[in-house]
Amino acid sequence: METKELIWAIITLSEKELRRFLRIWVQTLVPPAVTTSLYFVIFGSLIGPRIGAMDGFDYIQFMIPGLIMLAVITAAYSNVVSSFYGVKFQRAIEELLISPMPNWAILFGYVVGGVARGVMIGVIVFLVSLIFYPNFEIANYGLTILVLFLTSIMFSLMGFINAVYADSFDDIAVIPTFVLTPLIYLGGVFYSINILPDIWRNISLANPMLYVVNTFREGMLGSSDVSIPLALGMMSGFIILFTAICLYLLNKGIGIRQ
Repeated sequence: METKELIWAIITLSEKELRRFLRIWVQTLVPPAVTTSLYFVIFGSLIGPRIGAMDGFDYIQFMIPGLIMLAVITAAYSNVVSSFYGVKFQRAIEELLISPMPNWAILFGYVVGGVARGVMIGVIVFLVSLIFYPNFEIANYGLTILVLFLTSIMFSLMGFINAVYADSFDDIAVIPTFVLTPLIYLGGVFYSINILPDIWRNISLANPMLYVVNTFREGMLGSSDVSIPLALGMMSGFIILFTAICLYLLNKGIGIRQ
């Protein structure tokens, strides 16, 4: 496949993924904004004043990075897992497999869609947060943007792996419901692990979501419960690992050609 044709193929697949979730923006972009608003009303405005400060920040301010990450992770993951499984379910995957388009380009196109939706959701949630906390100032723009993209890439790849192995629509909801959501909520979205007893604090350090949320909080607030270099290295390592797994599954045709 010539370079020019490859570029156009990637652009076409990426554009298709973008159009897919933008066409139904009421279902893909609006719900996170509504859900986040409810979090701010209930936890920020009603419960927050009773809790007081968290790590030296107003509680509603402390919540903002965690809620953004919660929305970004969910959006990036669900976009890829639903899109690729839909292609499998409709048997349209066969058209991609017989095309001269390399597997890495196919993966890249789906990840672009997941990253785009994740980043858009992150921006939307942040804008919603400004309604409830208008004086919010980002401490480190570079780190914030870096973590936003790394997180979207990582969970887009995870969604792709889930979609490959999924045999029904029920299978694409198992991981987000029973794995991702509990780990995210226990990853410091609503609290700092410094307030936990030592045993629970040590257990929390084994939760990879803690590093994602806290690295993003470091970028937005300048405060973190974990080592930032360690967290960035962990996220980069997961991206490399998940990319290798995705390409292996595509090359072997596992869950696709059966």
